[in-house]
Amino acid sequence: MQTIFESFIASVEAHPEKPLFERPGQSAISYAEARELVHRFATVLSDIGVTPGDRVAVQTDKSPETICLYLATLQLGGVYLPLNTAYTGPEIDYFIGDASPRLFVCTPATLADHEKRETDTLRVESLGASGDGALMEMAGEAAPMTDHVPRGEDDPAAILYTSGTTGRSKGAVLTHGNLSSNAAALLESWRYTGQDRLIHALPIFHIHGLFVAANMTLAAGATMIWLTKFDAEQIIELMPDATVLMGVPTFYTRLLQSERLTREAAASMRLFVSGSAPLLAEDHSRFEERTGHAILERYGMTETGMITTNPYDGKRIPGAVGMPLPGIDLRVTDRESGAILPDGEIGAIELRGPNVFQGYWQMPEKTASEFRDDGFFITGDLGQIGEDGYLRIVGRDKDLVISGGYNVYPKEIEALIDELPGVVESAVIGLPHADLGEAVTAVVVPRPDASLDEAGIIDAIGDRLARFKQPRKIVFVDELPRNVMGKVQKAELRKRYAKLYG
Repeated sequence: MQTIFESFIASVEAHPEKPLFERPGQSAISYAEARELVHRFATVLSDIGVTPGDRVAVQTDKSPETICLYLATLQLGGVYLPLNTAYTGPEIDYFIGDASPRLFVCTPATLADHEKRETDTLRVESLGASGDGALMEMAGEAAPMTDHVPRGEDDPAAILYTSGTTGRSKGAVLTHGNLSSNAAALLESWRYTGQDRLIHALPIFHIHGLFVAANMTLAAGATMIWLTKFDAEQIIELMPDATVLMGVPTFYTRLLQSERLTREAAASMRLFVSGSAPLLAEDHSRFEERTGHAILERYGMTETGMITTNPYDGKRIPGAVGMPLPGIDLRVTDRESGAILPDGEIGAIELRGPNVFQGYWQMPEKTASEFRDDGFFITGDLGQIGEDGYLRIVGRDKDLVISGGYNVYPKEIEALIDELPGVVESAVIGLPHADLGEAVTAVVVPRPDASLDEAGIIDAIGDRLARFKQPRKIVFVDELPRNVMGKVQKAELRKRYAKLYG
């Protein structure tokens, strides 16, 4: 096994002068220049006291320097812990208390707020997106450390915390084997090579932007066109000089709003990837009509990296997330008994493979409860495998609505509502109901010029759904609450409308 750090070094040695980061309006950073900073950071981390297995928690703005800090952590055998830039002080206190990092890195602007968290065992330092901050100052005076701590496939490389929408956040421990095997499977499946030029507009505190986009690029020796935030017009401008875009559904929705999105604009692109949340079938179709490219949807999660993908060569089906990546076993089982279900039936998605995490940080009982005796991880997602062999996600197990004793799968109802004229999107949830236990409720985002009402929507889908599946009420909103990766926050909707039925 070659770790991500070792793959990066191999890429440097193969083409040291090649740009790793191209920054519009700024100078590029070559592979050799990135390696120099990584090695200097490694010395700084070592001087601070980071040793193999120590956690390095990072809450910084998106920058090439942060990627170099990530690689330096891996070089020393440390465990990288990226934190969402939106997390508040109390949330940071929880993560620091739970993970016990040796070092916490924040932005120069927030250093004064975080310095109070420093203890005998926790160092607090800063790193800015403009090449500033205390770590950069120390790196400027440090001698490069060229050797690295060898790591095995079972050694921890990173901890990523789940969103914590149901109880306390859990730290998923990902190993070097998890990261390297997943990157290798994606390189093969998406034909990603050193010739690719990726538009990188994703955050890097999340598995998509860091462990998919960045790890693949580092391992392949490709180039990232580095954007600190998503800007649809800028991305369209960059497409003629790029080959790949990895994004979330919101990226594509906003790109479609621009008249400049044409076949000509996307002519040099070879791949558009979407994930982290479901892509509307309408957006999939409209994008293909406008650009000639069918967006490739994939499925993954914090604990496993990427799991399935629509094919590079072959039909990319809207609403489907394709088939397992090489080396991954996937099955759909009965939620209660664990028995494997035949294709076409809805059940719990389970998988086994080199991508599956080691466990939840300091939560052995929770970890054990998430695995079957034969090593399959219970994802918590519900899905079905169609006759075509493609997996389709129906929803989260916790989002399943049980109304009057009947199981209701929100995705089925959402798909029908989303097809209706005048509907942008919808989210179906279960809300407390005295008689039914849970009442099926649809939260709908109408188009600005649409004339929609509750009765009209229920009538329009009524003859296509059993009575127990039909929404008892329709709530109209301007937009659905989402997290930073575009996932609809159904827990927030359930909380917001908890008393809708009295």
